[in-house]
Amino acid sequence: MRRLSRSSGIVAAGAFVLLALTACASAAPASGGPAASGDATASLGAVTPAPPEGEVTATGTVLEVGGAAQLCLGPVAESAPPQCSGIPLAGWSWDGVDGATTSGETTWGAYAVRGTYDGGTFTATRPPVQLALYDPIALPDPTGGEPGTGDAATLAAIQDELPDRLGDSYLGSTPQDGWLWVDVVWDDGTWQDAADAEYGDQVVIIRSAIRDMDG
Repeated sequence: MRRLSRSSGIVAAGAFVLLALTACASAAPASGGPAASGDATASLGAVTPAPPEGEVTATGTVLEVGGAAQLCLGPVAESAPPQCSGIPLAGWSWDGVDGATTSGETTWGAYAVRGTYDGGTFTATRPPVQLALYDPIALPDPTGGEPGTGDAATLAAIQDELPDRLGDSYLGSTPQDGWLWVDVVWDDGTWQDAADAEYGDQVVIIRSAIRDMDG
């Protein structure tokens, strides 16, 4: 429709208006959230955080099955052996690592893992620390001690749509004191800014499981 040619100036003007309306429609958010507002280009369904530069750290369960290791940052099923859906873990070795359990072809343990993350794979670059011995620096409270402004229905509606919008990066979420706490694999602030733009400044808190080494 954009390339129709007419000799009439009136028709050309109509085509221009139609094109403008089409552009506005394409800018609409991918998901009509319960409190959707702000610039649609900042929607959680339309932006992706850039991978971190330099070394990072993450805490979770390292699970290796048949030689393929993964880092589980979200829920782990307490089966025997445990099961989870993690991110690929490269550069991993159990040599000299304490705290591991093996059952059949599966070996696992809980660790603070340090390395690099390219947006898909975590590559271990330093020896891990057993989670029981790990004492990270506490992060400041992002709420400032203030309650959020989301009501129960709004937070539930946002919570329902986040798995589809964030995909494999979504780890889980919990409503508390007017806030929806959302855990993701990695965020450099991109998703937090998008959540603030879409839902308001005191509704959603994005927590990154992967943190800068200094964090």
